[in-house]
Amino acid sequence: MSTAAAVSNRIVLADLVPGALTRDVALVIGGAGLTGLAAQVAIHTPLSPVPFTLQTLSVLVVGAALGTVRGLLSMLVYLAAGMAGVPWFANHSHGWHDPSFGYILGFVIAAGIVGALAKRGADRHVATTVLLFVAGSLVIYAIGTVWLAADLNISAGEAFRLGVRPFLATDAIKIAIAACAFPAAWRFARR
Repeated sequence: MSTAAAVSNRIVLADLVPGALTRDVALVIGGAGLTGLAAQVAIHTPLSPVPFTLQTLSVLVVGAALGTVRGLLSMLVYLAAGMAGVPWFANHSHGWHDPSFGYILGFVIAAGIVGALAKRGADRHVATTVLLFVAGSLVIYAIGTVWLAADLNISAGEAFRLGVRPFLATDAIKIAIAACAFPAAWRFARR
């Protein structure tokens, strides 16, 4: 592999946007804002105390598109602003007194991991993008269900039943969308 090819494999889509510090600040704030908007698409069902939202798709897209540092910082901005009172968690909520807050903590770690893997080229092909987004989803599920179990004082099995199982089908659809979108974006960017 040539040096130019090796370097091009260590970038994410956001690196193709001209600029430097101003670009990075705008992308970090934009990623947090996108996640805040995605949180407002919230559907509550009797299946779970956690609403169905577009947040997980947003978090994983932000991580993959912005890379490790910008993706992680974007979710830290989202988390910190929500903790400070910005009502942009699901249903215009804020703070940490919620059974679904653990998923928001998981967003930070997942965005960083997905960003690191995308920087290594995992978002360039359908199969690897699927694996990338599954890995990110697993991180979100793991942290979210631990918080859910502690917050509701329920068993791990019950937390899985309430905090993971209802979301598997919709998250599979989100992953399929991303698995098509990212490789297509890279093909377009290479032109």
